[in-house]
Amino acid sequence: MRVFWGPWIGVLHSLRGPQKTLAGPGPLELLPLRVFSDSSVVGGPSAPGPAAKVPGLRRRGPPAAEDPRLPESSGQPCILKAQPFSTNASCFVCVLTRGVFIFLIDHAWTYRVEHAHQQLLHVPGLLHRMANLMGIDFHGEVADEGAIEQVLQEMWKYNQTYQLSQGTAEEKVPVWYIMDEFGSRIQHSDEPTFATAPLFYIPQQIAYTVLWPLRDLETGEEVTRDYAYGETDRLIRKCMLLPWAPADVLDVNYSTPEPSEDHYQAILNKNNEKLPVAINPPVYDKNKIFKVYTDLPQILNNLKHPRFEFTEDEGEADILYNFSHFKDYRKLSEERPHVMLNQFPCENLLTVKDCLASISRRVGGTEGPKWLPRTFNLHTELPQFISYFQQRERRGEDNHWICKPWNLARSLDTHITNNLNIIIRHRESSPKVVSKYIESPVLFHREDVGMVKFDIRYVVLLRSVKPLKLYAYDVFWLRFSNRAFSLDDLDDYEKHFTVMNYASGVTLKQVHYDEFIPLFEKQYPEYSWKTVQAEIFKAFAELFQAASAKPAPFGICDYPSSRAVYAIDLMLKWDTTRDGKRTMQPQVLEVNFNPDCDRACKYHPTFFNDVFSTLFLDETNNCHVTYVV
Repeated sequence: MRVFWGPWIGVLHSLRGPQKTLAGPGPLELLPLRVFSDSSVVGGPSAPGPAAKVPGLRRRGPPAAEDPRLPESSGQPCILKAQPFSTNASCFVCVLTRGVFIFLIDHAWTYRVEHAHQQLLHVPGLLHRMANLMGIDFHGEVADEGAIEQVLQEMWKYNQTYQLSQGTAEEKVPVWYIMDEFGSRIQHSDEPTFATAPLFYIPQQIAYTVLWPLRDLETGEEVTRDYAYGETDRLIRKCMLLPWAPADVLDVNYSTPEPSEDHYQAILNKNNEKLPVAINPPVYDKNKIFKVYTDLPQILNNLKHPRFEFTEDEGEADILYNFSHFKDYRKLSEERPHVMLNQFPCENLLTVKDCLASISRRVGGTEGPKWLPRTFNLHTELPQFISYFQQRERRGEDNHWICKPWNLARSLDTHITNNLNIIIRHRESSPKVVSKYIESPVLFHREDVGMVKFDIRYVVLLRSVKPLKLYAYDVFWLRFSNRAFSLDDLDDYEKHFTVMNYASGVTLKQVHYDEFIPLFEKQYPEYSWKTVQAEIFKAFAELFQAASAKPAPFGICDYPSSRAVYAIDLMLKWDTTRDGKRTMQPQVLEVNFNPDCDRACKYHPTFFNDVFSTLFLDETNNCHVTYVV
């Protein structure tokens, strides 16, 4: 804990609000703040005399040294006290001897969730400090798995978070941190005396927490903050505070109907997407050679079809095939309606996870379809989720869930847990959905490992919305976990996740689709792959029918010049029919825009020839595609 004194500059990026710049004309000076634990001194002299003789704290900015409002030279200090969460922990008191009212709290531990277990296991002193801070009994020198697990569960009562606003997708994954012993003792109040916010100080490349008073304080008044800062809805506040104030919300109806039309309109506005005007479907000469403008090396290197040629002049292109999202469909439709492109207006309703769950309810009602794991939007459906979780808990049903960001791929910032507190706190980092974790997946036997999870990626080609024309590429891709599946060790990436081609130092197991099918049917002789794939394609058909059932912005826009390629990731889970028969039920995990087709091009050189022929020439003969709907 430190006192902050003097003009300063820093950049704050808080997830509770937009990026803010805190600026001043001069350098940063950190003055030591004397911190006391009971009557034992930590970093300072003995505790002051009776609190009654100590002046109160008046809220104002950092005064100049000669300011007469400063405490007199007698050195009478101001006291800030923070109460512990548990009876095992100490009460920490901060003694301030100068009239400075902005404090910097050090961070005791900064980490990303996927690294927490290993850091507690290997970083000297970390487990001991965290156990002491959280009031957990741990006196040994050697890291104990039981103590580590206690810390991993309890730390969510202490965790805070921030996110870097720049960098790669990996660098922008939310960071979690635990404040030092003083900051971690600051308790909640609906009428807080102080506020906090993370501060990233650029010159030192280090983060602090800024603490400042919200009102004038009397002598010895407790330091408190609002753990649900910024939230005014009483029910949402109650839900956000459940990690510290357990309560039942069983009376909340957990059904989640499709959001209103205003919800979809708000998404359109936020994305700055301009819908096209109505156009007639373009008609081209049967022998026309199309000029393609693209920024995708995979297409530049692999499209060899004689009916397509590349151009570096975007203005003369017949086809725009770009990696980045296109926004101004109105201008394109008005000025160049004949130009085709590889995107549909409002396709984010498929590719963003909260929207995918919303539109899928058009098929399965408030419970969602059988082919989509039960999913809640933590931003808009938190009470419904908690009610559903508690209902399942009361019935003794499995309660493992997976938290996913709305719009990230490759399993980034994705976490599996059966701890309700953890899920609630993840809501504070980045926008997330929470989906029922598939506790009974269909497994694949690897001779080197055993029975592992696997997922399947299909590439689908959307030719048009009205009428709906959807094709699936005949080749599908498989990804496997590297460790035998069991419903434990939830932070073990190689047991519970299958995306290994982006991780360094891990094995990437590859099985080609035509090798996989006979192996699968040998392991499950009662289930032919043809039957399983028919169920998969049925799910795809229902998904795209739901996505195109309403006009934009409530569904994918019917723009005649649009085409698109998506990758659908799915798993298979065990289910039981009403007559007791065991079945394999497809589970759609996500839909990806502009998927990575590196493996497709490597093992199937005609891939983009087939794609372009199907989408832009309406020629599917001799192409490796199957009509879905």
